[in-house]
Amino acid sequence: MKKTYKIDVDCANCANKMEAAAKKTDGVKDATVNFMALKMIVEFEEGREPKAVMQEVLKNCRKVESDCEIFL
Repeated sequence: MKKTYKIDVDCANCANKMEAAAKKTDGVKDATVNFMALKMIVEFEEGREPKAVMQEVLKNCRKVESDCEIFL
């Protein structure tokens, strides 16, 4: 399952860090961050609950970019 989320991030480099952090999160099959559109597209692993996984994605993204925001 794929879902798109609106994000708030300051620069393209920060967006790249967020993408890498999201991809490393357990339950995420793939993730893409589009800085220009301020969107994150997340593909979840089969059988995983998107809401729970996205809470972990947000935690991981804030480790690399403390002021980022993902609107769940």
